[in-house]
Amino acid sequence: MPRLDPYLNFAGNTEEAFEFYRSVFGGEFTAVMRFGEMPGCDEMQLKEEEKGKIMHISLPVGNAILMATDSLESMGQKLEVGNNTHLSFSPDSREEADRVFAALADGGKVNMPLQDMFWGDYWGSLTDKFGVNWMVNVGQPPTN
Repeated sequence: MPRLDPYLNFAGNTEEAFEFYRSVFGGEFTAVMRFGEMPGCDEMQLKEEEKGKIMHISLPVGNAILMATDSLESMGQKLEVGNNTHLSFSPDSREEADRVFAALADGGKVNMPLQDMFWGDYWGSLTDKFGVNWMVNVGQPPTN
């Protein structure tokens, strides 16, 4: 079943924010990935303190998943009011992802085209013609 979840950007304090959200909502993180774990991290010349920052974190809250990242200026990510919130749409198939992504991108701006990512999902991001930031993500089917 398709889902729509919030995705937040922080200026280097994602971990602190999510420890707070976990204390409020309870539960456990289902993913914590740091920039230092990213393939090609050494070639990007990230500072040591940036390698420990959060690339992706997720916390289930009810029927939704609250997700976030740290915005790193060294990677060209400048956090500003308005770009700190995204909607993450997770359709059931790549075909539906392609359709929705193309429709949302019409008149907007593609930030990263849909593609297979190193973490195994099919993912892309865009800003629609109304200035709303979107991520479209199709996860890999579970293996037995």
